[in-house]
Amino acid sequence: MIVEGGTPRALTLDELDDLEARVDAWAGHQLADDDAVVAVDRGEPGQRRWYVRLRGEERETLAVWFTVQQRTLAYETYVMPAPEEGHAELYEYLLRHNRSLYGASFAIGAEDAIYIVGQFPAEAVTEDELDRILGSLYAWTEHHFRAALRIGFASRFVG
Repeated sequence: MIVEGGTPRALTLDELDDLEARVDAWAGHQLADDDAVVAVDRGEPGQRRWYVRLRGEERETLAVWFTVQQRTLAYETYVMPAPEEGHAELYEYLLRHNRSLYGASFAIGAEDAIYIVGQFPAEAVTEDELDRILGSLYAWTEHHFRAALRIGFASRFVG
């Protein structure tokens, strides 16, 4: 249930444990059943975090990080390193494409690298929603990677 102000309700410890078990089971199924998934790792002990590594086409591999928080399931994927050039053009490209992303957005992260990030109310997480998130992050990264790279590293593509 979303409480006043649009903030998701904080889950109880038992609810968090249940959600962790469900995400763990889902991640195990992905590794066993999806040929694109090459590995699933967990975060540090005590963290409710998973790293799902996928085989890509435009990028050789990509990792999607899922983190269960008290109120949300946060997710992110690394798209590319900080641009060397064309900053304004790249950021405009990414901002214009944010409108087409559902439940996520391009963001500048550590060391000015480009990520796609999002979050979803933790109590609303289902296997179907996890599938949608994983597939969407994969598709968006694959779709935008080459164009973003050509803008942010244009001089390397001359010739």
